[in-house]
Amino acid sequence: MAVHTTRLRVETRGGTDIIDLTARVAAHVQNGPIREGTVTLFVPGSTAGVTTVEYEPGVVADLREAWERLLPADHPYRHNAIDDNGHSHVRAAFLGPSLNVPFTNRRLALGTWQQIVLVDFDTHPRQRELILQVVGD
Repeated sequence: MAVHTTRLRVETRGGTDIIDLTARVAAHVQNGPIREGTVTLFVPGSTAGVTTVEYEPGVVADLREAWERLLPADHPYRHNAIDDNGHSHVRAAFLGPSLNVPFTNRRLALGTWQQIVLVDFDTHPRQRELILQVVGD
């Protein structure tokens, strides 16, 4: 079993910015040394997360609105006494910082309408660095 680890840099706008990472992750798997296994994406930090979604303007807007309904930014979060991003931390904790995707013959096993996305909940633009770890044979 082999392990290959790399990093992926992503510029974000914050404010529940949803960024499609599928092509970049697929390229790492396609061009990497491992033919079959899983790729784990992990975003360090506590105000962003990773998931899959159909990356289409309507779904992206619906997802942003859902986060606002479920965990509104204007709620009086205690963390806001320190910083203005209490909602960012709570939303990221609900989404989670990582995702595992299997692949075969260097192709991600995603559904037809399924893309890998980074969701940055923070209140300002950031440069995120995700860790991609590919494990397999």
